[in-house]
Amino acid sequence: MCLPSGTTPVGIYAGMSRSVRAGFVSFQRASVFALDEFGGLAQDDPGSTRRMLRCQLIDAIDLPPAAFHFLDPDHSDLVRHCLDYDAAIGDGFDLMLLGIGLNGHLAMNEPGSPADGSTRRVELHRTTIQSSARYFAHQNLPHWGLTVGLKAVLASKEVWLLANGAAKADIIHQTVRGDISSSNPASLLRRHPDCSLFVDAEAAALLYGH
Repeated sequence: MCLPSGTTPVGIYAGMSRSVRAGFVSFQRASVFALDEFGGLAQDDPGSTRRMLRCQLIDAIDLPPAAFHFLDPDHSDLVRHCLDYDAAIGDGFDLMLLGIGLNGHLAMNEPGSPADGSTRRVELHRTTIQSSARYFAHQNLPHWGLTVGLKAVLASKEVWLLANGAAKADIIHQTVRGDISSSNPASLLRRHPDCSLFVDAEAAALLYGH
């Protein structure tokens, strides 16, 4: 599976952790890939995807250490590193969890990203940079990152798109009711054969006029 960090999936990860502790499920035979990673941060920055995922989920479940795959922005050859990441993904994910950006980005695939794009280095949109501030206790906000591409997103067998809060209401409305276009990457998921949208009442407010 491919998983994001951040505040949106925290409840899901807490449920996963409880299920493991209760003996309902096991991750012993699973593989988890980080969806993306910020560049230009210290390796131990608590706001990095790798650190957040470890704190939110990985360290609380029985996933074998070698089965957690993450992107390394400090790698000496980023092109090769991204190619190797895609090779490790192989035939694709059984399950991918995604948040949605205020501009419709998926992972760090900003508007205009190619639908057949692979894992790569990307420059972050201004709104993405601003939104990332809540993850950091410093002002050194990242301006670039590494991300799994839309090709792997759209090839996943099952996708869950998650959104919470009133700030996401407009982009959720555009994604569900607007044009399907690379200018809103999330809208491309409407063509996916098994994609579910999970929203709270505030994020869904514009869909139903209340």
